[in-house]
Amino acid sequence: MRVLTIQELRQKHSLSILLNVDGMARSTFYYHQKLLNATDKYALEKKLITEIFHQNKGRYGYRRITLELRNRGLQLNHKTVLKLMKELGLKCKVRIKKYRSYKGDVGRIAPNILERNFKSDRPNQKWVTDVTEFSLFGTKCYLSPIMDLYNREIISYNITHRPTLDLVTDMVDSAFTMVPDTTNLTLHSDQGWHYQHASYRNKLQERGVKQSMSRKGNCLDNAVIENFFGLLKSELLYLQEFSSLQHFLKELEEYINYYNNIRIKTHLNGLSPVKYRTQYH
Repeated sequence: MRVLTIQELRQKHSLSILLNVDGMARSTFYYHQKLLNATDKYALEKKLITEIFHQNKGRYGYRRITLELRNRGLQLNHKTVLKLMKELGLKCKVRIKKYRSYKGDVGRIAPNILERNFKSDRPNQKWVTDVTEFSLFGTKCYLSPIMDLYNREIISYNITHRPTLDLVTDMVDSAFTMVPDTTNLTLHSDQGWHYQHASYRNKLQERGVKQSMSRKGNCLDNAVIENFFGLLKSELLYLQEFSSLQHFLKELEEYINYYNNIRIKTHLNGLSPVKYRTQYH
């Protein structure tokens, strides 16, 4: 600020007098003047980084921002992105919290066909599902999604205020409208009571879908969908404030759309789930 003031006053006064009054050495003045006049070679990169960060509501760290910059045709080292984010005061706001999934009564309904093999080489080959609970404003609501392991896309979901059977069966009905009858599809879940119910099992059998279940008390057998719940709560529930339950439900649906269509994934070559599936087709 002192250098800027001296530069402004030089139009009416000599530099020697101004430096003498201020007590600043001539070399110091020219050094800071050079810094002020220097062009920021990362001006465009900083602008894009800030734009990407705020477009994603602070959910992106430097690795994912690096990928998005590449998607926009700008190659930049991840260490440089991290450095620029620190200069800009941008820090990922996500707080990771471990998700503890709800477990119903345990039974022996279906084998563990998946066996933690979460890789799939085509869409509609392996699906996983689970139920998670939210408690806000003295009210509970439940989310039941189906995820395709090929690209981690949420292909169907249902939200209700009570964990009744239709929370799961309506979700399955909606998902089955998207695939033909003969897909050699496996649908994996934990041993919750919804998935042991005859109505749910019959729907799968009628469509020729193989039912797979996690082993007793082993949440790692369904780790991918539980990781999604942890991500959702970190990037939505713990990150934002909501004025009402209705506001939260609106943001929840918007987040799932954002997750499917916009949010890029490192293991999908920097693409969103939908773009990755489109690339396959």
